[in-house]
Amino acid sequence: MAHRVVVLALDGVYPFDLGIPSRILGAAGDRYEVLTCGVDTLPVRTNADFSIMVEHGPEILGTADTVVIPPIDPSCVTRDLPPAVAAALASVRPGTRMVSICTGAFVLAAAGLLDGRRATTHWDLSGCLREWFPLVQLDPKVLFVDDGDVLTAAGAAAGVDVCLHIVRTDHGSAVANQVARHCVVPPWREGGQAQFIAQPVPEPSAQSTSATRQWALERLDEPLALADLAAHARMSRRTFARRFQNETGISPGRWLTQQRIARARHLLETTDLPVDEIATQAGFGTDTSLRQHLHAAIGVPPLTYRRTFRGTADTIR
Repeated sequence: MAHRVVVLALDGVYPFDLGIPSRILGAAGDRYEVLTCGVDTLPVRTNADFSIMVEHGPEILGTADTVVIPPIDPSCVTRDLPPAVAAALASVRPGTRMVSICTGAFVLAAAGLLDGRRATTHWDLSGCLREWFPLVQLDPKVLFVDDGDVLTAAGAAAGVDVCLHIVRTDHGSAVANQVARHCVVPPWREGGQAQFIAQPVPEPSAQSTSATRQWALERLDEPLALADLAAHARMSRRTFARRFQNETGISPGRWLTQQRIARARHLLETTDLPVDEIATQAGFGTDTSLRQHLHAAIGVPPLTYRRTFRGTADTIR
């Protein structure tokens, strides 16, 4: 039976974001059933110059396995839930996976679903969310946060990132990669929101670190120090580290660790290589180092991860 995803369209919704779950999850074949509902039977006002009619009312929220709250225009965001929205969310079954995109986090926070949890929202609205909902452990630097049965994403295109993450979590990276290729988007994006925060435009002569990142990706199995990366980019270590941080939102060392974890996860999911060989190919050197890094990143050891995802990773039907 397909996993039922219900997208709640609220007044002020952004049409682009409203369509993300259907576009991304729908590209995974018949694994997901994506439905859209409103809080009543009236047309839903968007933040554009048109309204939309949705096929379903709030009663289908009680049948959802996952509920997605797309963003609404900031002018529609309130500290307290409107009664109709509160009543709609009250019908969601306990244990249902809840997902928000951008300002959708304000809806989850107002419902008390983010109290004591890590969460994110658009960087430009993080100050307001922190002020209104101080119990939320807000991280405005990341593209999305997976806190188990509650996931929150930053603005706009980060909704694509979190939906691909859901596919990857549910069905493995092989399926998620197929979905990404079908939708002509990257399977994952480097860095976090910091790379999108307004910064001074660099001088035209300023070098990019992108070529060095590609060079490093082809050599993850080799020891790579900051000095090696800076030398390849023909920059001083200090200049390289600063430009790298500006372009990706994270430090070179953290980026290398993320890429090595991604390589190890791919090999665990798609090969039968022993863990020590995967540790070598991913650049961790020893299986002990791989276990430590993988556990720190996703909370499970390599063999547990392999059993989980090799059992679900298959091609799109």
